[in-house]
Amino acid sequence: MSKLTIGLVAHDNRKRDLIEWVDFNKIILANHHLVCTGTTGKLVKEALSKSKSNEELNIDITLLKSGPLGGDQQLGALICEGKIDLLFFLWDPMQPQPHDVDVKALLRISSLYNIPTATNRSTADFLISSPLFDSDYKPKHKSFKEYNNRSIDL
Repeated sequence: MSKLTIGLVAHDNRKRDLIEWVDFNKIILANHHLVCTGTTGKLVKEALSKSKSNEELNIDITLLKSGPLGGDQQLGALICEGKIDLLFFLWDPMQPQPHDVDVKALLRISSLYNIPTATNRSTADFLISSPLFDSDYKPKHKSFKEYNNRSIDL
């Protein structure tokens, strides 16, 4: 089993879901590196520090900026660089976001680079419980060679 780098993001109305999900799955997640947008990451750290078994787990968490302050874009850049293996992004489809373009861009990039992405708690449960989760599975990456080498008429 290889150590995965897992992106975690949640909109305000979904943060409680993500925190509960992380707490429930902390034993599995402890074997991996978590990269969180700012506010979500602070809440994840806080929740795990209150957990009695967290002291033994020593979960590795990197905090980025808050989503609206560029964290979504930072996470997207890490996906482009091949540094994120999975994305758990619990977004709120009922609440308009001031950084909606960043949200769409992050989801677009995760799809473009074929990163397994959960956008709700049920999908998160399916991903983490998949036999592929703790395997050496590597998603197939599309070559963008043709796109990068296209001719541009000016």
